[in-house]
Amino acid sequence: MAYNLAPLQNLIDQFERMQGVGHKSAQRMAFYVLGLSDEDAKAFADAITDAHTKIKQCKICCNLADDDLCSICKNEKRDKSEICVVEDPRDVAAIERTHVIKGTYHVLHGAISPALGIGPNDIRLKELMSRLQEDVGELIIATNSSLEGETTAMYISKLVKPTGIKVTR
Repeated sequence: MAYNLAPLQNLIDQFERMQGVGHKSAQRMAFYVLGLSDEDAKAFADAITDAHTKIKQCKICCNLADDDLCSICKNEKRDKSEICVVEDPRDVAAIERTHVIKGTYHVLHGAISPALGIGPNDIRLKELMSRLQEDVGELIIATNSSLEGETTAMYISKLVKPTGIKVTR
């Protein structure tokens, strides 16, 4: 259902750009926003702007942070000798809910995908390799089980093997 209201269509189009959001969901979200009071709409817009301007990447692990370091890297109780490698910050959140990882993380922000033109230099591998110069005992590779995730895991395993660091998949 297309409307001739350009601002509404623009809002729908913006929501549709989100990964996993189809046209109907984008319409529902747009109409939700239109139903907000002026005060709530401003708060919603401010939350988007605030998140966009204040959230950055942790200088150590490349996870999302509102400071130079994320809360996990700041935590002195975390085992700094254990690094869990993931593709996306959402993966950190999912793994953290399980309470299985007692160490730290490294977020690649993607996976190797020759078909999409994404190579090793396009993800945060250089930063990972720098971290491995420190006292790291185990690298847990928790990339997705997709072709790209498996390719990335194999690539990292081959890079790390000469260092003698234990690699777990």
